[in-house]
Amino acid sequence: MLSLMAGGAACACCGLVHAKKLAYDLTVREIASGTWLVEGRSEYFSLENGGNIVNIAFIEVPDGVVVIDSGPSRRYGEALQALIESTVPGKPVLRVYNTHHHPDHFLGNQVFDPGVIAAPQQVIDNIIAEGDAFADNMYRLLGDWMRGTAVMAPAVAIDTDFEDVGGRRFSLYHLSGHTSADLVIRDDETGVVFTGDLAFLHRAPTTPHADITTWQESLGSIASIDRDLLVPGHGALDSSGESIEQTRDYIHWLEASLTDATSLGLTMNEAMVLPIPKRFASMSVVETEYQRSVVHLYLQLEDSVMPLIELK
Repeated sequence: MLSLMAGGAACACCGLVHAKKLAYDLTVREIASGTWLVEGRSEYFSLENGGNIVNIAFIEVPDGVVVIDSGPSRRYGEALQALIESTVPGKPVLRVYNTHHHPDHFLGNQVFDPGVIAAPQQVIDNIIAEGDAFADNMYRLLGDWMRGTAVMAPAVAIDTDFEDVGGRRFSLYHLSGHTSADLVIRDDETGVVFTGDLAFLHRAPTTPHADITTWQESLGSIASIDRDLLVPGHGALDSSGESIEQTRDYIHWLEASLTDATSLGLTMNEAMVLPIPKRFASMSVVETEYQRSVVHLYLQLEDSVMPLIELK
């Protein structure tokens, strides 16, 4: 018993040492005047990356700082806050926008003053309804990276088409399709547009709450926005609109392929091994995300293609 206790104590010490080594090595680059990008990896959540897979941005405005999304954990939020303070010293965070309710975009909220965190009411409702389940799953995926993380919904509901924050105007586009509520933000001074996860570039889109038809419509809306630069939710910066076209192409193929599969009576397992077109082969995690999309979408498509017939 003493031996077991000693071994357990040693393991606990190892765990503490390991926990101390966990740190997000966030780097930042200025992508427009007073606008900084913290670019996430084009991967899936892992113990190696700590969930650092999302593009986060912050903008210096005359009276402070505006932040676009807060990251996947409290630890990330703390690293982001420190990065902001070192990059824009002496300026307070006046606004944190949550673009939607997926966990990598809002679980860093608790580091910031609740009164500055804003999102459309539907995003807030989604965080309240699903946030705890998302957080539980992130704890399972990322372990100690998530230590101390708790769900905190935005305290400010926004329903306007623009907002002046600290002397800078931001246009707000209330869209949907990737989820039931997706906020797109345009910095009207620089023309930088932050798409959230309505657009991906060189990284396969995720679909746990997707409505493909509505998503396509929202991509059309983004394409019509006057802009100088697009910041997709995941993937590289986009100065040409490639993220819109690539996302549009991929989700169109995805829906058409799975609709054909259900029409042929294929099972989900059979659909999961269908070939992915070569034009998408260079996308990060495309095979994993395709298989996840089969799980997300297949039953719904089966219901639409093969409606229930009541026998009399």
